[in-house]
Amino acid sequence: MRYVARLTHLSLTDEEVESLRSQLSTALDFFQTLQQVDTTGVEPTGSPTDVSSVMREDVATPSLTRAETLANAPHTEDDYVRVLPVLDT
Repeated sequence: MRYVARLTHLSLTDEEVESLRSQLSTALDFFQTLQQVDTTGVEPTGSPTDVSSVMREDVATPSLTRAETLANAPHTEDDYVRVLPVLDT
């Protein structure tokens, strides 16, 4: 568990390691149980129900003008949309 934590850059306490070790062991037991199920003749599927797309066709439409875009922005600065920093430098 510490190896996995190191790979994911997680700092875990001893209690968290033991808790996650137990949870991972339980999950692996479930997978072992599933491997014993006879799936002969069962068609592979990505979903147990029929799936249909609710998305519209991708059709190009005119964009907003710069003025319309800036009018909708909560904060602007010199013809740009002002946002909070995302990454610390």
